[in-house]
Amino acid sequence: MSASYPLVSVFADESCLGNGKVGDTPGGFGALVEFRRGDQPVQRFDIWGSERDTTNNRMALRSVIDTMLALSRKGNQLSVHFTTDSRYIVDGMSSWVRGWMARGWKRKVGAVENLELWQEAVDVIASHECMWAWVKGHAGHPQNEYANHLATRAAAQQDATDGLIPSLFESWIAALPVRAGQKAPAIAPFPDWERFIPAPPLPDLAMTRRQG
Repeated sequence: MSASYPLVSVFADESCLGNGKVGDTPGGFGALVEFRRGDQPVQRFDIWGSERDTTNNRMALRSVIDTMLALSRKGNQLSVHFTTDSRYIVDGMSSWVRGWMARGWKRKVGAVENLELWQEAVDVIASHECMWAWVKGHAGHPQNEYANHLATRAAAQQDATDGLIPSLFESWIAALPVRAGQKAPAIAPFPDWERFIPAPPLPDLAMTRRQG
């Protein structure tokens, strides 16, 4: 299988400061978005956002929602290779959400956590095709580490971009210290469009809401 639309690569991460502590738990998300036209060099853009009192899972969902909204602003239809270290997103989008929708947005036992955000995420990806990929966090993956840098900074500063902005990834990675005798971390290559395997389309959101 191959990508049906122009291919975009997203590396996203989330952060929540003081998770489990009493009082506000500020959080943020960050995403590095990569485009490439033919054999041209990769173009990179950043996006991040924050909430004053939140959770890691909410911020992981916001990384999907806000990034996909930014990609959709001009009515684009895209093949999105979405990489995150959040199993909540990868397993949720690849498996869980289909069962929730089939049951009228209900789990087998208990309520769906962050229901409105899940529904918003399903809505914003509807016009695209997405491949959900997991990467181990804090393991030296350059693009994932940069997304974590954006997320933790957004959580601390409580700020946000207005959509996509030119990325500082290249200057950030160039400034990383490299120990003597070690090589700089290898940047993950842009995905191969012929190996793009999108998740099956989800049911119509409006229909499942009426059933629920």
